[in-house]
Amino acid sequence: MNRTIAPVSNSSNQLTTKLINSLVNGLLGIKPLAAFAKYQARSMMIKRAEKIGVPWTERVKELGQLNWDGYLQQVQNLELKYPEYYVRSFHAYEEGNLSWQAAWEVEVAAKAVHAGIWQGGGKEGDGRLRDSYHDLLLAHIPQTPGAIVDLGCSVGMSTTALQATYPHAKITGVDLSPYFLAVAAYNADQRGNGTEPKAQWVHGAAEETGLPSGSCDLVSIFLMCHELPQAATFQIFQEARRLLRPQGHIAIMDMNPQSTIYAQMPPYILTLLKSTEPYLDQYFSLDITETLVKAGFQAPVIIPNTLRHRTIISQIAEN
Repeated sequence: MNRTIAPVSNSSNQLTTKLINSLVNGLLGIKPLAAFAKYQARSMMIKRAEKIGVPWTERVKELGQLNWDGYLQQVQNLELKYPEYYVRSFHAYEEGNLSWQAAWEVEVAAKAVHAGIWQGGGKEGDGRLRDSYHDLLLAHIPQTPGAIVDLGCSVGMSTTALQATYPHAKITGVDLSPYFLAVAAYNADQRGNGTEPKAQWVHGAAEETGLPSGSCDLVSIFLMCHELPQAATFQIFQEARRLLRPQGHIAIMDMNPQSTIYAQMPPYILTLLKSTEPYLDQYFSLDITETLVKAGFQAPVIIPNTLRHRTIISQIAEN
């Protein structure tokens, strides 16, 4: 006997998603369970890193034995006041991004997290992710930028990759964590041979950088928006608009909320993910096109660059 199976409606899918999110958020509201989820998420990343040949433990031990005082003094702005949203637990670190442990583990964690984007990508997955972003910049931004601001530059991985893509550009990396910036400056010194241009590091908030208005041609935001409440995202887009020269562009690479990978993610894995990303719900519900337009940009081009990431490129709107 033939039977017709009715398709599941979008409203049913949305209801299921809401129920799962409500359950996950409820579990994370119980502190012992939240702490266990963070521990599990961190343990999974370390195991994955070591399995694919990324020496997480060895690299962190090596960095921990260095004297960081000089690099910290070089970049730190002691008068900076941190936004409230930033002073909380991120990525399974109780002190969030304001700790040496977090800074020493950024690079190995990125390689572990991005190892599974492409089948067989392994520890090269992170580099391929960045390349996929830069390929789209080259394809969709006709003018070669002479000056670039990398907002939320972390330990400088995104900054270094931008410099390789645009070798003659003047690049400034901005981040709220002085520990991240100290590692960025150290890594730059380790790579430098005296002939390569060096990025400028600015310890500041992406929503109020202190950089001159109209001073760059491209503002790049790589994997930062999913770590922000919506109000901060809008303020950062406004700041990007202020920094850009006429005809300038903003480019954003981040998780793709429309990806079926996240929609089909098992609740257990979703719980682990959310335990380390406190603003993920706000990011997934953000209308990024509307937010950019309100901040003074044209409607953006949005292109999936992996099965779970998207690149967003927009030019400033004419006054």
